[in-house]
Amino acid sequence: MAPSESEFRTEVREWMHEHLRGDFEVLAHRGGPGDEHAFVAERMEWERELASGNWTCVGWPTEHGGRELPLHLEVAFHEEYARSGGPGRAGLIGEGLLGPTLIHFATPEIQQRFLPGIVSGEQFWCQGYSEPNAGSDLANVSTRARLEGDDWVIDGQKVWTSLAQWSDWCFVVARTEDGSTRHHGLSYLLVAMDQPGIEVRPIRQITGTAEFNEVFFDEARTPAHMVVGAPGEGWKVAMGTLAFERGVLTLGQQMAFQRELDHVVAGARRSGAWDDPVLRDRIMDLQVRVRIMRWNATRALRTDDAAQLPREAMINKLYWATLHRDMGEAAMGALGADAMLTRYSQADEGDAGADEMSPDHKLFFFSRSDTLYGGSNEIQKNLIGERALGLPREPR
Repeated sequence: MAPSESEFRTEVREWMHEHLRGDFEVLAHRGGPGDEHAFVAERMEWERELASGNWTCVGWPTEHGGRELPLHLEVAFHEEYARSGGPGRAGLIGEGLLGPTLIHFATPEIQQRFLPGIVSGEQFWCQGYSEPNAGSDLANVSTRARLEGDDWVIDGQKVWTSLAQWSDWCFVVARTEDGSTRHHGLSYLLVAMDQPGIEVRPIRQITGTAEFNEVFFDEARTPAHMVVGAPGEGWKVAMGTLAFERGVLTLGQQMAFQRELDHVVAGARRSGAWDDPVLRDRIMDLQVRVRIMRWNATRALRTDDAAQLPREAMINKLYWATLHRDMGEAAMGALGADAMLTRYSQADEGDAGADEMSPDHKLFFFSRSDTLYGGSNEIQKNLIGERALGLPREPR
């Protein structure tokens, strides 16, 4: 019998309290968006600690190593994990994107080859989608792969590849049919990162960190069977991955947003900016929007048998990206004159070093990118119009 939600939440909190201490205590609330560079090796070890308690892949079917939790308990886990200070998941891309994709589309052989390493926290993945001329327009990819004997041989470039410098494998959308255009002739390949022919170049951002990368493929290889779905079905599989990306893990994101907003409020009280009724009104508006984010995310937590997004989920990216950008701007208003100082001073309290950017400035600078990566706001509006509302597409 499944535990009650209250009992389950207590179980999660108690496990987190017991295990997020000692060598792992420094990881609390670290490693989220804009902070993925922090404590990478330690967060990889934390994945193995989670696995030891059977807390990875909790929604996956038991036959693939998960707990097969009902949706309401899966939601409860991610909320209590974030509330307890759980660090950003080093295994997020494997668990949240690739794993469900393999369960839905891959052969049993591919599933048996890769799913156990994700569950155990031993194998880490990155996503090879965006290119210099195919960012929000994924169908425009030009990275190519050709069959040569028993291998796919891959040439091209991917960009904005999060965590590539620390990943073992990459799932790569490549064009495998000569003369194909747009979403036709693409394949979804699984490629080992540690091999000749792959070069990773970190991209330094305005925050000073470099968790995004360019990845260059120069006759990199992967065995011919390392394809998810059939060759030429890469678009369908890639869209399935994007549907899973909008899934239950967004509930932890909502909790992280709430913590950031609480920090903004505390900063406004310290600086005296809380006395400004205009700023208070902006912050209360953000409080309401964070709650709406959760309500819409919970009603959208499903995909159909074709791994397609429900209509409710299609607004999520546009909604949270705009919300987070506005929260970053409010953080600067809350700091007052201190907004001009991007670094901690030696006298500042907190867990950051004197040379580290303050959390408010990290929030402001990183959230400027939220409306661009993962599909720009403009592209998201097009998708909502065409796929959710059924509006006619403008002829090219």
